Amino acid sequence: MTQTTVGGPAPDPVRLAWALGLASAFGPFAIDMYLPAFPAIAAELSCPVGTVQMTLAVFLLGLAAGQVLWGSLADRIGRRLPLLAGCLLFTLSSILCALTDSIELLLAARFVMGVAGSAGSVVPRAIVRDLFEEAEAARFYALTMLIGGIAPVVAPVLGGLLFEAVGWRPIFWSIAAIGAASFVLTAALVPETLSPAATRPAAGLLRTYAWVLSRRAFLAPALALGCSFGMLFSYITSSSLVFITVYGVPPGRFGLLFGAVSLVLYGGALASRWLLQHRAAAPLLRLASLVAVAGGFGLVACAWTGWGGFPLFFALLLVSLSNLGLLFPIVTAMTMQPFPTAAGAASALLGILQFLIGALAGALSGLIHDGTALPMACQIALFALATWLLLGLTPSRR
Repeated sequence: MTQTTVGGPAPDPVRLAWALGLASAFGPFAIDMYLPAFPAIAAELSCPVGTVQMTLAVFLLGLAAGQVLWGSLADRIGRRLPLLAGCLLFTLSSILCALTDSIELLLAARFVMGVAGSAGSVVPRAIVRDLFEEAEAARFYALTMLIGGIAPVVAPVLGGLLFEAVGWRPIFWSIAAIGAASFVLTAALVPETLSPAATRPAAGLLRTYAWVLSRRAFLAPALALGCSFGMLFSYITSSSLVFITVYGVPPGRFGLLFGAVSLVLYGGALASRWLLQHRAAAPLLRLASLVAVAGGFGLVACAWTGWGGFPLFFALLLVSLSNLGLLFPIVTAMTMQPFPTAAGAASALLGILQFLIGALAGALSGLIHDGTALPMACQIALFALATWLLLGLTPSRR
């Protein structure tokens, strides 16, 4: 720890990581758990399945819109109250989803749920910036990824089991319970970390956002992190079509392969925490980004020639994406470090860029899909190359 919190000593890092890691998992739980229930929701609410799919779109829109709200509040009034408010609002909107009897109310509740859930990503990044220097912050982000990274692995399985056993409404009650648990952990374990002297008046927030966005120390690594998310969303958007349609993977096995990739990402975060205790961040970052580029262009060659079939394609996919577990915590810490007095604004802008580039990757996947694995491979390779190039433009700091 690099400093004490407002009014007391710095909290225990492991306990703090559990509190912040659970809050950061709001998105995966809220997205992955209810996906198997789309047809049942459509039938019960008497609407097309396509309209139910819009509940995912409005949730993502809420995630994007909430970045500025929580980032501004975090710099204006402190970190703790906005995070508590986000947890409470996430819980209440989840309950509303469970009780709704109309698709219109479900859409509105999902948007609010997205806005509330974005507090779980924006505010924790600001808290970590308050408490840690860059190397420590990278290790701490890796620890929160280990905790929050469980969600993408267990959420689809848990949601499927709940849906088969008791229907779709208990899924949202379960998500509400996660929000309530996060509220309790935040109240018990997360102190205020923003000094009153560092708060910013509302009139200066817009200038703060403009100033952060204009700094190469922010923009280059933030875009690099966004491009690494572009790699991930290129995979998520196209994986089912490529695995099942192109390579003939049985649908039942697809879930296992999807989980395997999530475990590899989880393993990358675990490895990053250990490596950062023994190696400097800069060479690890260069190595990870170069391996991602090599794996991405290996994917292109495999998809182009067909050599090696699905086993080689999947192995190269694991090589490319495993490095994201190492990239995410280091680049996040690098992006946040230069802005001790504007951590909320920097965190909000970082989240917006991630969302926009991830959404671009998803939209591009739909536009250029041609029935082969090549478009997905090319997207992953190009986003990996852009990540490597942008990291090269990041000002070096010792």
